[in-house]
Amino acid sequence: MLRILFESYTHQPLAEKIEMKSSGSNRRYYRLKGGDVSVVGVVGTSLEENRAFIGLTRHFRDKGLRVPQVFSVSEDGMCYIQEDLGDKVLYDLVAQGRESGSYGSYECNLLCRTIEQLPKLQFRGAQGLDYSVCYPQPAFDERMVDFDLNYFKYCFLKATGLEFNEVELQDDFERLKADLLGEMGNTFMYRDFQARNVMIRDGEPWFIDYQGGRRGPIYYDVASFVWQARSRYPEDLKEEMIRTYLRALRTFVPDVDEEQFRDRLRLFVLFRTLQVLGAYGFRGYFEKKPHFLGSVPYALSNLRKLLQTPFDQYPYLNGILTKLTTMPQFNEITEDHRLEVRICSFAYKKGIPVDSTGNGGGYVFDCRSINNPGKYEHYRQFNGNDPEVIRFLEDDGEIKVFLDSVYKLVDAHVKRFMERKFTHLQVCFGCTGGQHRSVYAAEHLAKHLAGKFDVKITLSHRELNIEKIL
Repeated sequence: MLRILFESYTHQPLAEKIEMKSSGSNRRYYRLKGGDVSVVGVVGTSLEENRAFIGLTRHFRDKGLRVPQVFSVSEDGMCYIQEDLGDKVLYDLVAQGRESGSYGSYECNLLCRTIEQLPKLQFRGAQGLDYSVCYPQPAFDERMVDFDLNYFKYCFLKATGLEFNEVELQDDFERLKADLLGEMGNTFMYRDFQARNVMIRDGEPWFIDYQGGRRGPIYYDVASFVWQARSRYPEDLKEEMIRTYLRALRTFVPDVDEEQFRDRLRLFVLFRTLQVLGAYGFRGYFEKKPHFLGSVPYALSNLRKLLQTPFDQYPYLNGILTKLTTMPQFNEITEDHRLEVRICSFAYKKGIPVDSTGNGGGYVFDCRSINNPGKYEHYRQFNGNDPEVIRFLEDDGEIKVFLDSVYKLVDAHVKRFMERKFTHLQVCFGCTGGQHRSVYAAEHLAKHLAGKFDVKITLSHRELNIEKIL
C-alpha cells in the first residue's frame, strides 16, 4: 500500500524502502525514496489514532505550525505518507549534556528555541480546533487524572513496600485533582512534549507524535519538557527554559501573572513526576524490565528538590513522598562505569560517524571488499538483519573471514581498555549504502563482545535510524 501511495503521489517508481526507528509506538515508519523524492510512510494499527494525527496535522498546517505535511492517505485510513523532516532528533542532539549533566551553549539554545515554540502549539493550535478528532478522548479530565494517580499508587508506591493509609492518601489525591482541573482554558495540550518528538531541520524545531493531544492546561507540557527525569537539566537551565516560555507566552497572554503561573506549574510538575514513577514501576516491577528502575533515582531527585517547599495543602501525600525520597534503594543514582563500546554501521557516501564522546580514535572497518548483496535487485528491500541477507553473506563466506580478523583486533583493544579503566571505544563498519554488509558486521561484533566481556554496548545503524543498547 505504501508503494501505491508513494508512486501515485510522486509519479516516481519506489526505489528504496527503509524501516525507521519508532519510539514506543505500534506504528511502523519507513523512509520511501524514488528519484529525488524522499517521504515518510506510516503504517498504523489504530484507525482512530491515525485519524487524530492526520486531522490535527492538517489543522496545525493551516495555522502555520511546524509539523510535517500529510501528502496522501490510503482509502482504509491505515496508511499514509508524510513530509520527511530528516534525521536530526533533538533527543540525540543533546545526548552529550544528558549523559554528563552539563549542557553546552548549543544544546541550551536548541532546548530554549524548542520550548519557545510551545505557546504557538497550545494557543494557535487550539484556534478553531474540533477537539472531537482527538484520541482517545477530547480533553484532560477527572478520569485522566485518576488513571495517572492510580498508576503511581498501584504500580510504584505499593511495589516499594512502603506502608501507607490508602484512605488518607486518596483524600489528598482528590484535593490535588480538583486543583489540577481548576484552570482548564481553551488550549491544546500536546501531552507528550519531549525531546524525542522534536526534529531539528535547518536549525529550527519541528514537531511530531502529537496524536495523543487534547484540550488541556498549558502547564502540563511545560512540566513534561523541563522536568524530564533522565535529562538531568541543571536548575539554571530549567529556569532559563521557563523564562523563555513565559516570554513567548506573553504573545498570547500579555498580562500573565508569573507568580500564579509558577504556583500552578509546580502542581503539574508534582503530578507529572508521580505519573512517570508509575510508568517506571510498571515497566520495571511488573514487566520485569529492570533498566526502567534505573531511571527511578532521576525522577526522585526531581521530587526531592520539589519537596524542599512542602505541599502543605496535601499533608498526607507530602509525608509519604518525603519518606519515599529517603528510602535507601532510591537514594543514589548508580552510574555505570563499565567500558562502553559504541558500534556503528554507516554509508561511506554520507561520511564517517563522529565520535560523540569527544575521545576520538577507535576503529573504522571498510566492508566494501565483501560481495555486496545490494547490487542484486532482490536484496535491496532488505538489510543486514534480515534472514535473506544473512544467508547470502554467510553462504558467500567472505564476511566470516573478515570478522575473524576484526574480532582479534577489537578483543585485544577491549581487554586493554578495561584494564586501563577507559570508558569509551568506538568501532564503525562502513559499506556502500550502510544497509547490508556493515549492518551484519556491526550486529555480529556486538553479539560477540556481549558474550565475551562485561561491557556496555551501544549499537547504532545510522542509515536505518536504529539505535539500541545490548
